[in-house]
Amino acid sequence: MTIAVDFDGTIVEDRYPEIGRERPFAVATLKQLIQDGHRLLLWSVREGSRLEAAVKWCEERGVRFFAVNRDYDDDELTEMRHSRKLKADIFIDDRNVGGLPDWGVIYQLIQQRTSLEDYLRESLQGTESKKKKPWWKF
Repeated sequence: MTIAVDFDGTIVEDRYPEIGRERPFAVATLKQLIQDGHRLLLWSVREGSRLEAAVKWCEERGVRFFAVNRDYDDDELTEMRHSRKLKADIFIDDRNVGGLPDWGVIYQLIQQRTSLEDYLRESLQGTESKKKKPWWKF
């Protein structure tokens, strides 16, 4: 699966233009996803030396992306007419509707190939009162 991952606020706490502290288990999860055979793309607003610093930060921790701010590596570049829109199966970003789940949940969603909505629905089952009050009609 091809997975696009944001940097600031997702892999690290958002301290742009500085690099924030690692979000808990982000690096370990990304390394496991790579080991599982997924193709990771770094997808960031960073450019130039700030982007290079983010890539270096990740590489120093053992996370090497397939490509950065694109969905192809240099070996696959056969013509100059590529869409700027990334072609990925999943996008992991702190600006998702509902925010960013923790990295353990993200890994489970990817491994189980399920949506966050389904995951939450299953997690909440059994938390409602089993016995409804007689006046409750719904």
